[in-house]
Amino acid sequence: MVQTFPSVAIVILNYNGAHHLEQFLPSVMSTTYTNKRIIVADNASTDNSIQFLKEKFPAVELIFNDKNYGFAGGYNQCLKKVEADYYVLLNSDVEVTPGWVEPVIALMEERTNVAACQPKLLAFANKNLFEYAGGCGGWIDTLGYPFSRGRVFDICETDRGQYDEAEEIFWATGAAMFVKAKVFRELGGFDPFFFAHQEEIDLCWRMQLEGYKVMACPQSTVYHVGGGTLPLGERKVFLNFRNNLVMLYKNLAVSQRLLRIPFRMLLDWVSAFKALVNNDTPFLIGVCKAHWAFTKWIFSKKSANLFPNKVDGSLTGVYNGSVVWKYFIRGKKTFAEIVDKSSKV
Repeated sequence: MVQTFPSVAIVILNYNGAHHLEQFLPSVMSTTYTNKRIIVADNASTDNSIQFLKEKFPAVELIFNDKNYGFAGGYNQCLKKVEADYYVLLNSDVEVTPGWVEPVIALMEERTNVAACQPKLLAFANKNLFEYAGGCGGWIDTLGYPFSRGRVFDICETDRGQYDEAEEIFWATGAAMFVKAKVFRELGGFDPFFFAHQEEIDLCWRMQLEGYKVMACPQSTVYHVGGGTLPLGERKVFLNFRNNLVMLYKNLAVSQRLLRIPFRMLLDWVSAFKALVNNDTPFLIGVCKAHWAFTKWIFSKKSANLFPNKVDGSLTGVYNGSVVWKYFIRGKKTFAEIVDKSSKV
């Protein structure tokens, strides 16, 4: 009897990333999983990405978006055209290993309630360090601050095998995210309002509220450059702070919103004041614009009827405390120092 494998579509969203495609697409082409498609979805690039792909990688499938929809909208648009059992959303600045797909698909096939999964994410520039964008699986604290196994704020740990056990997590990194296509479609994909940043956390939160699980599979390893999509500055600060508040409003129960969101906004202003003292004007402006945009969003139609039916009791990967307090006040700099078994809710 011939063994059949689930179909996997590895989809790289590209915007003016010809230099990344030239460097990292060869590793993706070396993927050993048999039942796969490799697709580049272009977000209306203005560089030579398309010409380069047609000349150097004619076997790669191409999908064209009519404009730059960002990460969230870009994937939503292109994945409507892709039929597969699993989507792998892969950043263009990720180097993969030949057998990186097989362990993740095996895990997701074995545990059928797992809707999203990520490999171990290490830094391309220093392959002994966990990478900022997701480490070995994302968590979140009670005020909505994301962190991960191997990365807390700006501290990225050395990989010593300390997180080599496959575990349920809160969110899977968008840099290398495996997701069941049926669930992605069922939940409407990413929230396009986010454009970029934290849309994968929002999606994983919604998955969990619907009874699905999210996992990390350290038996698969990839290497991420990071920061290749959007430069540091006001725009990135704006998207991170705005999207985090929108995510909290969307997914928290009403009673939780009333307590957590005002306190979270207060901490945002503490960060803004620190930026003012340090003469970091882009950060300050980004936070101000984020809060104004969030306030407008609340009173818009976009925020209507957002009342989740389930609350934190159904979630995994939540630290029932403040990572800000542990990191900045208590001096706890690693995931293991902050999280213990009692912190799962």
